[in-house]
Amino acid sequence: MQRLLAPRSIAMIGGAWADAAVAASRAVGYDGKLWRIHPQRPSSPETPYYRSVDDLPGVPDAAFIAAPNREVPGIAAALARSGAGGFVCFAAGFSETGNPEGQQLTGQLLAAAADLPFFGPNCYGFINFFDGAALWPDQVVGGRPERGVALICQSGTIALNLLFNDRSLPIGYVITVGNQTRLAVEDLIELLTAEERVTAFGIYIEGIKDVARFARAVDRARAAGKPVALVKAGRTEAAARTARTHTGALAGADAVFDAFCRQAGIARCDSLATLCETLKIFHTGGPLAGRRVLIMGASGGDMAMTADTSRQLGLKFPPFPAASAAQLHEILGDRVTIANPFDFHTHIWFDRPALRALFSVVQRAGFDAVGLMVDCPPEEQADPASYFAVIEEYIASLADAPCRAAVICSLPESLASGTREKCLAAAIAPLQGQREALEALDLAGAVGETWGGGGGVQLRLTRRASIGAAGTLNEYEGKAALAAFGVQVPRSHMIDGKRPGGVATAVAAAAEAIGFPVVIKAAGAALEHKSELGGVVVDVRTAAEAAAAAQRLAILSDSVLVEEMVRDGVAEVLIGMSVDPQFGQVLVLGAGGVLTELLQDSASLLPPFTPAAIEAALMRLSIGKLLGGFRGRPPGDVAALVATAMACARYGEANVDRLVELDINPVIVRPQGRGAVAVDALIRLLP
Repeated sequence: MQRLLAPRSIAMIGGAWADAAVAASRAVGYDGKLWRIHPQRPSSPETPYYRSVDDLPGVPDAAFIAAPNREVPGIAAALARSGAGGFVCFAAGFSETGNPEGQQLTGQLLAAAADLPFFGPNCYGFINFFDGAALWPDQVVGGRPERGVALICQSGTIALNLLFNDRSLPIGYVITVGNQTRLAVEDLIELLTAEERVTAFGIYIEGIKDVARFARAVDRARAAGKPVALVKAGRTEAAARTARTHTGALAGADAVFDAFCRQAGIARCDSLATLCETLKIFHTGGPLAGRRVLIMGASGGDMAMTADTSRQLGLKFPPFPAASAAQLHEILGDRVTIANPFDFHTHIWFDRPALRALFSVVQRAGFDAVGLMVDCPPEEQADPASYFAVIEEYIASLADAPCRAAVICSLPESLASGTREKCLAAAIAPLQGQREALEALDLAGAVGETWGGGGGVQLRLTRRASIGAAGTLNEYEGKAALAAFGVQVPRSHMIDGKRPGGVATAVAAAAEAIGFPVVIKAAGAALEHKSELGGVVVDVRTAAEAAAAAQRLAILSDSVLVEEMVRDGVAEVLIGMSVDPQFGQVLVLGAGGVLTELLQDSASLLPPFTPAAIEAALMRLSIGKLLGGFRGRPPGDVAALVATAMACARYGEANVDRLVELDINPVIVRPQGRGAVAVDALIRLLP
């Protein structure tokens, strides 16, 4: 891999696309051996052409293959025979086509390449700015940084877009992986984590080849202090399977990936612009310690927009400590309100000592990050000297300051390249675009909180493939199975709907034994959605009502369930477990009962499942307000609800190779100290 990524000899194989890769090598300053291979092009004194790999005067460390796809396996075999270091397969028409011919070509390529590492097929190649090497069939934009981020992309066009950024993002590597047939994103993270010059990873992916290895690679990068920010396409993609339950619907593929990023400490960005800004924060010092930020500037409008733009983010804007507020009041006088976001007005705009004193106070006021908002006029059309002076004082005030700093411009173009470079040299993140800047601060703070809290992911994967169709336990069986693991369920009796003497008498007797009011349900295993079929009768208060309900429900099911009715619920919560095809078991928490479909209020968690993580997820939900006591209602028994979720997690672990889906909807959360009761349960298991 070292030979492939930092080659001292390169074979460029092909015509026009190989010409472009040669130009890229020269643009990036490559000074090693460069050989051209083409079966027909005539040689010249300046550019000799070889007809095949076997004709080369030496062994290439790396090769760029832009030949017809049917010829690629043979070329790969020749490179393997020669002892080459690896190659980029620019050629397309392999497994990405989805047709048998493409699959066959992919198999031939893997066999021919033997142990050689390679990128692609259908891959744009890479640029190593650190060492000045490019196997890249397009234009090159960028310098030769001493330290920088590694960009790893499945898309060549996205890699180009990031390369062409005008945001002063220090880039050390741009690597595309195409089909990930041999080298995948996780391989590059593992490899480049050991590269001292790499400060962080920026990734664009459409799919992960090996989730377990990806998780291990991210953990390794985290241990090395190198955070990961990514954009993953497919937020709106439908789940890979048809969901049979609310749990399955809520735990869609994207919700599970979100949970993975949150728990693994990955910054998942919605746009390439936010990705760039987040990476600048990471590059200048890693994740933030948290999301307690101060945003300041000489404009009330900027501060108002900051508050508005942040309303859906997790950023916190705590007030100044009293001592800091007093110092600021002494500097600014009575005309300025000391608040966060902080409009310090323009009274001291031209008073450089006062500016430095102001900035020195705010940098030491205990925030995780301080952002100075300032948009500079273009140098070619106006005089930005006073703006530059403010930024210079801000930079000068940072000596030995304990918090992280950023300069933020509302419009991406309102911060000149030279100013951005000065900021980076001082370990200040120059953030371009107000929304992207605030999103980046939020993401960097969230990653820091995860790192500081010791969170992580330990995937719980099934050890066997699905064999046969899954079967569904009836409600009584499902509750009994969960009760064995600690789930509280109502007192109940199961009545055979075809028993001698009739079901009505038996149900009435069972109801009287339990105590009115009761709930009576059709309880056959085939009735997965009883309520929709009229299979549930609630608030049954007499033996006559019970008998009548039993006769009606016996038509729907061979068995009838009689249960005590829980009447003092504070909230109804869904607890479920689903099995994601890639990430394994997922715990799902959400609004339960009739609110499940209405609110779509849910959170997904991956292992390890802990009481603290479950409680934090519950409090993130909208129904968390109900659990805490809302408008005079008593608080719910959150501890009992957490214990119920933990019991479900234990059941899932004990049945990791059989469980397909578990759905408790709802768990009725009673007032604090009175417990939480699972009043409906559906479990699907493999045979």
